[in-house]
Amino acid sequence: MKTVKYLFCVLFLSMFSCNQEAEKENTSNIISESESLVDFVNPLMGTDSSFDLSNGNTYPAIATPWGMNFWTPMTSKMGDGWTYKYDENRIRGIKQTHQPSPWINDYAAFSLMAVTGDLKYQEDERQSWFSHKAETVKPHHYSVYLADYDVTAEVTPTERAAHFKFTFPDNQSYILLDAFFKGSMVKIIPEERKIIGYCRNNKGGVPENFHNYFVAEFDKDFEVTHTWGDNWKLSKNSKENKGEHVGAIVGFKTKRGEAVHVKVASSFISLEQAELNLNREIGTDTFDATRAKAKASWETELNKITVEDDNMDNIRTFYSCLYRVLLFPRKLHELDKDNNVVHYSPYNGEVLPGYMFTDNGFWDTFRAVFPFFNMVYPELNSQIMGGLANTYKESGWLPEWASPGHRDCMIGSNSSPIISDAFLKGVDVENVDLLLEAMIKNATTAENRPLSNGNVIKSVGREGIDYYNKLGYVPYDVGINENAARTLEYAYADFTIAQMAKKLGKEDLANTFYKRSLNYKHLFDSETGWMRGKNEDGSFQSPFNPLKWGDAFTEGNSLHYTWSVFHDVNGLIDVMGGKEAFVNQLDAVFNMPPDFDNSYYGFTIHEIREMQIMNMGNYAHGNQPIQHMIYLYNYANASYKTQEKIREVLTKLYTPTPDGYCGDEDNGQTSAWYVFSALGFYPVTPAVNEYVIGSPLFKKATIHLENGKTFQISAPNNSKENVYIQSGTLNSKAYNKSFITFDAIQNGGELYFEMDSIPNKNWANDADSVPYSLSSNLKQ
Repeated sequence: MKTVKYLFCVLFLSMFSCNQEAEKENTSNIISESESLVDFVNPLMGTDSSFDLSNGNTYPAIATPWGMNFWTPMTSKMGDGWTYKYDENRIRGIKQTHQPSPWINDYAAFSLMAVTGDLKYQEDERQSWFSHKAETVKPHHYSVYLADYDVTAEVTPTERAAHFKFTFPDNQSYILLDAFFKGSMVKIIPEERKIIGYCRNNKGGVPENFHNYFVAEFDKDFEVTHTWGDNWKLSKNSKENKGEHVGAIVGFKTKRGEAVHVKVASSFISLEQAELNLNREIGTDTFDATRAKAKASWETELNKITVEDDNMDNIRTFYSCLYRVLLFPRKLHELDKDNNVVHYSPYNGEVLPGYMFTDNGFWDTFRAVFPFFNMVYPELNSQIMGGLANTYKESGWLPEWASPGHRDCMIGSNSSPIISDAFLKGVDVENVDLLLEAMIKNATTAENRPLSNGNVIKSVGREGIDYYNKLGYVPYDVGINENAARTLEYAYADFTIAQMAKKLGKEDLANTFYKRSLNYKHLFDSETGWMRGKNEDGSFQSPFNPLKWGDAFTEGNSLHYTWSVFHDVNGLIDVMGGKEAFVNQLDAVFNMPPDFDNSYYGFTIHEIREMQIMNMGNYAHGNQPIQHMIYLYNYANASYKTQEKIREVLTKLYTPTPDGYCGDEDNGQTSAWYVFSALGFYPVTPAVNEYVIGSPLFKKATIHLENGKTFQISAPNNSKENVYIQSGTLNSKAYNKSFITFDAIQNGGELYFEMDSIPNKNWANDADSVPYSLSSNLKQ
C-alpha cells in the first residue's frame, strides 16, 4: 500500500511539520503518517433519509470498490428499501446487499445476526438496541455493539466474500443466517462447520433460474443446529430447510471475550463457485488480514486524487463522495477455477465468458460518473464496455437501468453517451461496431422490446421513437408521459451517436444524427422562453405552467429541463435571444421563490421538497436534470456567475454527515458532481473533449492518472471568500478559457488559478473562450 505522506498541509494541525520551511513559518503542517485517506470517509453520509425527504437515500456500504457484494446493517424490516435509517436504534442483522437505490430495492440478500441467552430468531424479536456511539463505520470495516446480547458484531469485505467476527459474553450463544423471502434454502453441515444454501429474493430483472448461492464457514463446532421454515416455524435439531423463507441457527457455549469467526462468500453461478470465491478471496486469512486487505484496496483508489487544504470538513466531504463514486456499477462477473472471467447472465440465465457489471441507472450516471471513469479509470471502463457488449449479445438491447437485469425505471437512451464518451476518450473499447449497432437499434427500433411481468421495459430502447423519428419530438397528447424530457434526452443521445460515427469515418450516419440532435428546437417556446410539450399537430400543450413537475418532464419542471441541451448550448442561447437574455433566464431560476405545481403527482414528491427547502430558488440540485446548469453561464461569457454559484453548492449543500446530501445520491452521480466540481471543472457534455471550469475548492489537488502522469489544479490563495478566478495559467502559460480539454489533463501538468473575493468579469470573456457547442462548430 502506498505510504500516505505529504498529502495535506493543514493550518490547524500543528503536531507534525510539513517541511522545514513550514516549521519555521508555523503556517502549515501535515497529517500524521498513521492516518490514511480512508479515515476521512464517512459511509453514513446520506443515511438520515426517508421516503419524504432524501438526504442521500444511502446505506453504509461495507465493500471493496465495485465489489460484487456489499454488506450493511439492517435497522429496517426485510424488503424495506430504506434498509438502514440513521435515526432508528435497533439492528436486525448484517446483510449481504446489492441494492443500488431504495426505489429499485434489493436482490439476492441474506443476513447474519448473533443473539445470546434465550433463542430469538424472528426478525422483530431478535433485533437489538445499538448506539451510533458504539458503532464504527468505515468502508472496509463495520463494528457495532448489540446491547441486548452483549455482543460486538464486526464484518470486513472482499469483492465476493466477507469475514465476520462476533465477540460473545459468557453465555449460550447463537448465530443466525436468514436466507430471506421469495425462495430460499439452507443446509447445516456440522462436520465441516458450514452452512450452505441459496436465496432468490429480487424485485425483477432476473431469469427463472436466478439464485444467489452462499457458503458460511465457522471456526467453532456447533452444539446446536436448528432451522426455521415458512411462517417462522422452528424445526429443532434439524439441518436442512427449503421454502418461501427459511433460515439456519447454530449455537454454542461461549466464554466472555470469545470471538467466533464466520467466513462467508456467495456466487450467482453455483455453490461450488461460492466455495471457490471463499477460498480464493479469504482462504486461511485472519480477520485482521482480511480487514487490512480491504483497507488497502480503498487506499489504492482514494490515493488516485490527493488534495491539500485547511478545511477538514471539505476534505472529509471530498473523500466521502469519492468513496460513493467508486461503489457502482458493481461487478457481476466471477473467476472460474482456471481464473477465466465468467458471469451468470441476468438476461438469459446462462453462465457465459466475459465481464458483466450491473446496478446502475444511466439516466443518472452518464452525466459525471462515467466521465470520471474515462478520466481516472479507463481500464475499468474498458471492462464495463465489454459488459455492455455482453448485455446486448444476451438480451438484444443495451441496458439503461440494470439491477441485475433490465428494469423498468427512468427514461432516455443514455447508454449512448456512456459508450460514445468512452470511445472518444480513447478507452480500449472492443466490439465497437457491435456497440454502435446497439446504439442505432436503440435509436430506431420500437419493436420487440423485452418484457417484464408482461409489460414492456420502458427504460430499454426509446419510448415513442416512431413519433420522434417522424416529427422530431415525442408528442404531448399521444399517451406517452414525460414526452418533452424524452425528446430532449433523445436529441442529446443522437449527438453522441453522431460523434462516434464521425470518429469511425461514417460521415452519412454522423450527419443524420447530428441533424436529429437539433430536435430540441422543436420544443422551445419563444413566447415563454421555456421548453414546452408539443402536441402531435404541432401546437404547444395548453395550459402551460413552467413550474409544473412531471407531466411533460421527468422528476422536474420546464425550468429544470430547458437546459438539457448539453451539446448545443450556443444554439440554446440563440433561440433565447442572445447571451444577455440567456443569463437573465439562468438568473431567474435562482432568484424566484421555490414555487412549484405538484398536481401531476397528487402530492409533494421528495425531489420537490428538497428543492423547496434549500433556499436556492427553483434550482433543484438534489435531482440530476439540472446539475450541469450552473456551468452554462460560461457559454455566455459570464463565468464569474458559475464560480460564485458552484462554490455555494459545494459548501452549502454537501457535508460529511448523515444528512450530507441535498437529494438522492444515485449510484455515485451526485457525489461525482461534487468530486469534479471540487477539482474545479465538470463534464457538461460527455462525448466532447472538454470540461467546463468552475471554482476549485482546494488549494491544491493532484490527479494521479492511469498513464503514469499527474495533473495538478493549484489555487494557493483559495479561501471561503476567494471564490472568483482572477487569472489562470496552464503549464505556466496564460490561460483565458472557461474550459479545459481532456487531452490537456491526460498529458499531465498544472492548471493554476489566482483567486479573489471580487469577480473578474474579463476573465474568459473572449468569443473563443467558451466551451464547445454544436451550432458554433457547424458554423466554422
